[in-house]
Amino acid sequence: MSGADVTDAPCARAVLEHIVRSVVEAPEAARVVASADGGDVRLDVHVDRADIGRVIGRRGRVASAIRTVVRAAAVNDGCSVIVDFVEP
Repeated sequence: MSGADVTDAPCARAVLEHIVRSVVEAPEAARVVASADGGDVRLDVHVDRADIGRVIGRRGRVASAIRTVVRAAAVNDGCSVIVDFVEP
């Protein structure tokens, strides 16, 4: 967590895009939008309406696992990330 204002986490974003596109049925519709959120980087995941259940999973277990892996990848970027799954 550097003192500079970080607006992107390339490693964490690449990992997130890869995981999400592997899980959904329509990978071409999946996209990740990065933005600054205070001292963190916010990664908003947009998927097709039919795939939102796949990335969230039962009781949010898939979403929780994705967030854990992406936070670990963000260590390489030197920042902390917030992963949010946006309802279509």
